[in-house]
Amino acid sequence: MIKEYLKFVIVGHVDHGKSSLIGRLLFDTKSIPQEKIDEVKTVCEALGKDFEFSYLMDYLTEEREKNITIDTTQTFFKTKQRDYVIIDAPGHKEFLKNMITGSSLAEAAILIVDADEGIKEQTKRHAYLLNLLNLKQIIVVINKMDLVDYQEKRFKEVEQEVITHLNKLNLKPNYIIPISAKNGDNIATKDNNLNWFQGPTVLDALDSFTNQFQEENLPLRLPVQDIYEDMVVGRIESGKIEKNQEITILPSNVSNKVLSIKKWREELDLASYGHSIGLKLDDIQVKRGQIICDKDNLPQVVNNFKATIFWMSSNEIKVNEIVSLKIVTQEQDVVIKKIHKLMDSSTLEEIDGDVIKETYIAEVEFKSDKPLVIENYNKIPEMGRFVLIQNEDIVAGGIIV
Repeated sequence: MIKEYLKFVIVGHVDHGKSSLIGRLLFDTKSIPQEKIDEVKTVCEALGKDFEFSYLMDYLTEEREKNITIDTTQTFFKTKQRDYVIIDAPGHKEFLKNMITGSSLAEAAILIVDADEGIKEQTKRHAYLLNLLNLKQIIVVINKMDLVDYQEKRFKEVEQEVITHLNKLNLKPNYIIPISAKNGDNIATKDNNLNWFQGPTVLDALDSFTNQFQEENLPLRLPVQDIYEDMVVGRIESGKIEKNQEITILPSNVSNKVLSIKKWREELDLASYGHSIGLKLDDIQVKRGQIICDKDNLPQVVNNFKATIFWMSSNEIKVNEIVSLKIVTQEQDVVIKKIHKLMDSSTLEEIDGDVIKETYIAEVEFKSDKPLVIENYNKIPEMGRFVLIQNEDIVAGGIIV
């Protein structure tokens, strides 16, 4: 069985303190080896700086020098309640491709806002992405309270600004918490600097959340990765599979039976979500990109479907242009038959037209000559999210809702 984690993404405007918050979370939960802490101390001294908690994450030389996070990073920590996976999503425009990939795995989110600067352009864009990904478990942290002398008045001003903006997106944060990632206020413990705040710490708020996707209890979905001799191999994206189980293979809609299951050299009677396995089937006529499913609980097989995409390329795309769509191991050419809605993610303004440009969000209708096996993202995330590819580059991320 794969151990359950709560996966959450941290988003927000550049320099509002994402990496510092992550570093502090790791430090306060004793998830950082002492040698790493000693290394950061040495680096900070060499650079003539105070101890930087952000360097506990951004320990690459390029990141230290530029003081930015250059890639989506996953890291782990634990509380008494559970284990966590943090997805640190970079804030710069040119890193949005990485952020989309990271955010779409999350079950919860922390949106970070600078107490001094308030909401900025990227804050708005990232808030919209949380809405796009249908995240319902959200903490807003008002960071750098130390820069505004821990004033309750300033916290209330920024809090109201946040609530007003999120209301426009129908986003309702579970908590809005004043913090100082640099000094550790309200991260793991309460502090006298913020004794006027009666709400939870960041860790207490996270511990109150629930796992949204219990993939093991969902219907079987096993995308075929490859065929090796007489073994069908792939990773189980949801559900379980048993020896002698009757299955259906889509989109061909062919029935089959599991004769044996292997994980490495080990023979199994049962495998579940997250396992990469090999199957020997009653009939080996299976191809890469097909989906092995519960015979009594099947996904949709479609040639036309609606989705929301976030365009990340400087190359524009128009209606009826061909683009390659990849969803799990399925990959095929599709065309955008219709654009139902266009929005600029920076301003959240709706746009008229039939051209999708960089950082636009679009509700579109796809058409494919060959059938695709899909799910609603909110039911089985891996079967409901995809990327679009042109000239071997990822140009957009999308979800089916």
